[in-house]
Amino acid sequence: MKAAVVLFPGSNREGDAVRALRDVSGAQASVVWHADTDLPAGTDLVVLPGGFSYGDYLRCGAIAGRAKIMDAVRAHAARGGLVLGICNGFQILCESGLLPGVLMRNKDLRFICRMQHLRVERSDTPFTRAYDKGAVIKVAIAHGEGNYEADEETIKRLEGEGRVAVRYCDGHGVVGGLSNPNGSTNDIAGIYSDKLNVLGMMPHPENLIDPLVGGIDGRGLFESIAAFAKAA
Repeated sequence: MKAAVVLFPGSNREGDAVRALRDVSGAQASVVWHADTDLPAGTDLVVLPGGFSYGDYLRCGAIAGRAKIMDAVRAHAARGGLVLGICNGFQILCESGLLPGVLMRNKDLRFICRMQHLRVERSDTPFTRAYDKGAVIKVAIAHGEGNYEADEETIKRLEGEGRVAVRYCDGHGVVGGLSNPNGSTNDIAGIYSDKLNVLGMMPHPENLIDPLVGGIDGRGLFESIAAFAKAA
């Protein structure tokens, strides 16, 4: 599998993404600069990593969503190629039109950095095959603008089409209340595109692939991508 990790000015998780792809997926992962106009030939997966692209000016991800490389990313997604946006990458996906909605300031207007439980909503996508439906995993979150919001019609469509990927929950898989760290509508932590080949999520699975750093619950996502690419 060939993966391209897009580097924007202000990104700071590209190294973590590359390491997860290489160590867990066995992928040939390369870093692509935001001003490039093309992805490497044969790219299977594009990753938009976390960080603070362009200093989060205007809105988080707003400038990055208009970077030159994003035309190639949109074309890749339109062909059915896989795209994964993590944290700031999720924000960029929304700002670039690849996913609906927007990520707003956290409900308490504070940056949150902690471990967080998530409930996996389905196990039949390229990103979740290694998990059971309803599985509760624990990964890291680190964001100030993770409050997912969209108009009522969009939320109904996401829910009705099964396009909510993961939800914030407690250790038993119960959603709502204090288990929602940022006020996100319907406890949404990640969503899919209509063809399920684009995933945006606020949590950081790439940081939970090694027991030495607190857990391996993030490995399933990268194992799933690798299995999907091999089968394709």
